[in-house]
Amino acid sequence: MMVSLRALAPSLNRITVAGAVGAIFHVGHGDCDLVDGSAVEFSRMILNQFDIDGEVICCEGPKDHAPAFERREKVGTGKGVALEFVVDPVDGTTAASKGRKDSISALACAPKGCFQVLPDDGYYFKVATDFHSIGKLSLDMSTEEIVQTVAKAKNISLEKFTVVMLDRDRHCEILKSLRHLGVKVILIPDGDIVGAIVAATSGSGVDLLIGAGAGPEATIAATAVKCLGGMMLVRVWNPDGDVARMERLRQAGVDVFKTYNEHELAKGDELVFVASGVTKGELLDGVRLSCDGATVSSICMRLPSGTVEKSETTLQFKKHPIYSQLILR
Repeated sequence: MMVSLRALAPSLNRITVAGAVGAIFHVGHGDCDLVDGSAVEFSRMILNQFDIDGEVICCEGPKDHAPAFERREKVGTGKGVALEFVVDPVDGTTAASKGRKDSISALACAPKGCFQVLPDDGYYFKVATDFHSIGKLSLDMSTEEIVQTVAKAKNISLEKFTVVMLDRDRHCEILKSLRHLGVKVILIPDGDIVGAIVAATSGSGVDLLIGAGAGPEATIAATAVKCLGGMMLVRVWNPDGDVARMERLRQAGVDVFKTYNEHELAKGDELVFVASGVTKGELLDGVRLSCDGATVSSICMRLPSGTVEKSETTLQFKKHPIYSQLILR
């Protein structure tokens, strides 16, 4: 009997657990490629154990020439349900390489044909928030208009309003606008997937994610945001007028002038988001190594149920058929 995505969902954290464990052995060593390469190797080994006809349609990494799954890489045994994945083996690779917090391994999964591919080629402008602002925002609005609209929808004064944004030079003008408004700004070094999740979570203390980031993370985050009942808008960001990039994106099936929402990035109501902590962060604890294994914290969100589960996995490397090969070789 073919196993459904709904039945598989609780076990998909095995993939991100493997990515987190692979990454942890290179945390703090200063080499991003080692972090990514090990995470990809470990997660690929686990993913290929699943009885699925799987395909990784997009993976973070190519933009920076980092180790990654191949685009349209076939995964699984090929014998089960047809599924597609968008994978970020380590969201926050630089943070992990420097031993900093808030690094995770993450993926989104759905039946084939549900995800909008946003290639890891340049940046995409994103906003994410909770359900209060659904249908009220546009990326044609200015930064000030976006903030004021969300604040009004949530009935929050600007003095109590909090924005999370990647700490990047490309965001200088946005930051100036936010400072002028008087809102609180949390600048994060990496990891806008977590930023989108906390912004979409009511009562988290964060009201809005804004800024430009990579494409695969946008689809992964949109899956989580949709599971949480929040909203996300994403559009190609091309301030330098890169004509060649726009043509590459068109060839990859991206409408370069369209604003995608969470329902267009992650279609349907059978969706799974999974993440595991690499280093300690706001969303998840980091991997805790022991003398013969590791403990890993994970989160799984899924539709149609809207279930959000946090879990803790304890591994014993010597007894595990995969980890014994990868770690003890």
